Amino acid sequence: MGIDCLLNPPILNASTGGVGYVTNIAGVNSYVSGSPLAMLAIVLVSDIYGFEPPLFRKIADKVANHGYFAVVPDFFHGEPYNSENKSRPFDSWVKDHDPAKGIETAKPIIEALKRKGASAVGFAGFCWGAKTVTMLGKAKLVEASVLLHPSFIDVDDIRGVEVPIAILGAEHDSLAPPKLLNEFKQVLKAKPEIDSYVEIFANVSHGWTVRYDPNDPKAVEAADKAHQVIINWFDKHLKN
Repeated sequence: MGIDCLLNPPILNASTGGVGYVTNIAGVNSYVSGSPLAMLAIVLVSDIYGFEPPLFRKIADKVANHGYFAVVPDFFHGEPYNSENKSRPFDSWVKDHDPAKGIETAKPIIEALKRKGASAVGFAGFCWGAKTVTMLGKAKLVEASVLLHPSFIDVDDIRGVEVPIAILGAEHDSLAPPKLLNEFKQVLKAKPEIDSYVEIFANVSHGWTVRYDPNDPKAVEAADKAHQVIINWFDKHLKN
């Protein structure tokens, strides 16, 4: 993990916001938005700061507004990374929250959503969450996937993905620099049977989709554009 992952942590308000609510899915506290009767579910896997930041929950609300049941699980089980907790430095924290192990939390959630009637489930992973989503795509446990400013991902991971995948990266990002993103693009081009999309967003940095200044019109515009790509990708692969 590079320093980019730790920059610009989100601000938690007294109220974490969102129009949804927190419930338990497969033993995991999850923020949910949209009708639980929706036939299509989208799961968002957060960055290291977890499922509480209001701007992250806002993405789930946007997704839900397009007819999905949106789910944001607490993959960290009540312990998101907190830079102010000096007794828990990042290296220690991430050893206990290995992104490669996120798939074990995700599998029961997918099973629970399908038992409740979801005919298809898509996953989007942000930074830390990208590894979990990539592993799910390699195992064909989801119908479509999106990665946003990914970390812990290499070319071999992308080569193994067996479901439609969109990858959104930042021009300024030490974790997934444009050179690596272009390598992802070439690997995916060699697998034409798997629909793929890679875009490098200009003039933005790692985390721009979830940790931005809501009072900065350009930052909001860049985040909104990425959020719309998420929705369009899932509309294409889950609704058709």
